[in-house]
Amino acid sequence: MVDQASHKSKIRLTLSPQAEKYARRDAPVNVRRMAARGALPLEPLDLATVLFALAHDPDAEVKATARSSLDNLPDNILDRVLSGPANPALLSYFARVHRDSDLRCEAIALNTAADDATIAFLASLPLRRVVDAISNNQERMLRCDDIVEALGENPLTGRAVIERILEFLGIGEEDEPDDVPDVEDLSEEAAQKALMSILGEEMHSVTRLLASEADVEDEALQGNLFATIQNMTVMQKIKLARVGGKEARTLLIKDRNKIVATSVLASPKITETEILTIAQSRGVGDEILRLVASNKDWTRNYAIKLALTTNPKTPQPQAIKFLNYLQDRDLKTLMKSKDVPSVISTHARRILTKKGKV
Repeated sequence: MVDQASHKSKIRLTLSPQAEKYARRDAPVNVRRMAARGALPLEPLDLATVLFALAHDPDAEVKATARSSLDNLPDNILDRVLSGPANPALLSYFARVHRDSDLRCEAIALNTAADDATIAFLASLPLRRVVDAISNNQERMLRCDDIVEALGENPLTGRAVIERILEFLGIGEEDEPDDVPDVEDLSEEAAQKALMSILGEEMHSVTRLLASEADVEDEALQGNLFATIQNMTVMQKIKLARVGGKEARTLLIKDRNKIVATSVLASPKITETEILTIAQSRGVGDEILRLVASNKDWTRNYAIKLALTTNPKTPQPQAIKFLNYLQDRDLKTLMKSKDVPSVISTHARRILTKKGKV
C-alpha cells in the first residue's frame, strides 16, 4: 500500500509486495530513478501503478522520467491497464493524457473502475464513440448530474443520444413517473411542495412561479425565476421541464444544455402556442428547431410551418421543405426578405416562377 499526494489530496495505491519496493518514498533514489524508466519485471497494472506513484515523487528527475514512461507505455501494456481494475486516479490520468484517442477513452469509459468525475470529463470530449458508450450507461447518468451536463453540452451529442438519455431518465413517456407529481393539477400549496421536492432547497415565492401557467411581467420576478433556474442542477432542470409551468419552460427551452432544452419539448403540458413561439424564436438552438420541424403533429399548423421557414436558425433542409406548403403571399414576402438566408428567398422565387406568379 502506497500513499501518494496528487492535486492536494492523497491517493492510496495498492501494489504487490514486489512492485511496492520500487514506489516507496523511502526506497533509495537510485532505485526509484531506475524504476521510473519503466523497465521492470512487473505485470502491466503493477508497472503502470508504480510509474504513476513515481510521477508524483519529490525527486524531480524521478518525477519527469516516470511521467514520460507512463505517457508512452507500449500498446500491449496500456490496453490491459485501461480495461483492468486500475486505481480511479490512474484512469483519470490516462483519460487526460489520451484525450484525443477514441479507442483509449472508450476503454476507460467502459471500465467500471473509472470514477464518475472521469466519466464526466470523457463525456465532454468531441469523441463520438465515447459519447455513445457513456450515453448507454444508465446507472452512471442517474447517479451523476455532471455526466448528463457534459453530454448535453457536447456538440457530438445528437438527437438519437438525447432521446435515449431522456428515455433512461423517464422523460417523454406517456405515463407520469410515480415519484414526480404533476404540479399543474395540484393546489398552490401542494404544487409548491412538489416543486420543493424536485429542487431540494427552499425557493420561497419563486416556487409558485415555476409551477404557474401565468405570464410573469414583473422584471424582478422574471429575474428571480431566471436566477432560480440557473442555480438548479441539470437533473432538476430536466424534471422541472417535465412538470413545471409555462414560464419555466420558456426559460428552459433556451438552456445551453441540449438535453434540458429537448426535455421541454417532451413535456406533456407544452401547448401548440408555445411551440409556435419556439418556432419563431432566434434564441433557441437549431437542434430544437429541427425537432419541432420533424414533429408531424406540430407542423400540421400552418403558422408553425411559416415560422420555421422564416426563422433563419431553422436548418435549411427543413425550411425549404415547408416552402412548398406556403401561400403565395407568404412566398412573396420571403422572396423579398433580407432576414432569411438567400437560399430560402431564391427557392421561394423559384416556386412562384413555376406558378407564373412572378
